Amino acid sequence: MSDLDFYAHVATRGDVLGMGIGTQPAEWADRLGADYVDDVDAGLMRRDYGLVELSFEEAQGSWPCFGISVQVHRLRWDAESAVPAALRSSYGTFASSVRFEDLTVAINDLGYSVEPDDDATATDFRRYRVPESGVRLIVRVDVDAQGAGDLWSLSVSPAWWGETG
Repeated sequence: MSDLDFYAHVATRGDVLGMGIGTQPAEWADRLGADYVDDVDAGLMRRDYGLVELSFEEAQGSWPCFGISVQVHRLRWDAESAVPAALRSSYGTFASSVRFEDLTVAINDLGYSVEPDDDATATDFRRYRVPESGVRLIVRVDVDAQGAGDLWSLSVSPAWWGETG
């Protein structure tokens, strides 16, 4: 498997190594390891693994995950340390970037589609959606910027984007 397989899996399935929305912080730590930073404030927690960033909200003594972000742009500076060991073990080496067109082909090969989902407020980025999963893909499009046409991030969260459809 490859890093492109990882991104296509997240885009079509909405999970990371079988963990998704609703998964508790301890389960993420068991699967992705203890190399993370937590930022807790007023009943919300952000857990940063580098490539993978998670959002949790306290609910009656537990902390279910309500958002998963795959921050591909962070790999430009240090692909080795930004990727959790569990992901490297499952998917191999991660490149410092991924072309949106390559990811679109991989998603289509899995039987899923990609459609525009722009809100017309950004000129440097475009947002796309995998309608079958609800996952959003953020793509850098500023032609004057390094990485134009590269995937910036993937976003998994019914709470952020509304119901899938």
